[in-house]
Amino acid sequence: MKPGKNIDELCYPFIYEVSSLCDFEVITDELCGHIGAILSQLPTNMSDIAQDLDQLQPLTFHLNGSIRGRLAIEENDLVWLHERFAHYRNEVSGRINGFVLPRGAIPIPQLHLARSAAKKAVRLMVRVEQEGKTIPMVLPRLCNLMCNFFFTLTLVINQRRGFDETPFVSKSYGYPSNPD
Repeated sequence: MKPGKNIDELCYPFIYEVSSLCDFEVITDELCGHIGAILSQLPTNMSDIAQDLDQLQPLTFHLNGSIRGRLAIEENDLVWLHERFAHYRNEVSGRINGFVLPRGAIPIPQLHLARSAAKKAVRLMVRVEQEGKTIPMVLPRLCNLMCNFFFTLTLVINQRRGFDETPFVSKSYGYPSNPD
């Protein structure tokens, strides 16, 4: 496939590439959209979270172009996100010690979708590197941290709302410690 002559029929210049790099750019675009949806549905009394997501959203578009174009993510971006992550993790310390079912009112589902999109971005960077392009480690580190940040925000928002998480105990992993 290749683009036709009508520019209106081309959504992205690289859309017909046969590479994981284009897929990475598409998923990070989706991730940026998820963050926008979260921002639009965040309760007004959670301005601290809104402010952090407002700063994180453009970082996602910087992430998007940092492989094909110039690296636009810096160590300082990770330092900032680590600080915000630690802040929220402290807010919910002791609340959850394992997996939970992804439940809660809006924007909790959107945060879980953003979390999943960040994981997909990491997986696509693995493929892009496998295809021969060097990936600066600051990029997958950011995506992994974003994934954990989004999950922690679900716990924070649910806690602030008084919503109890539903623990998930896998039948595939983690057997009971008492074999009786």
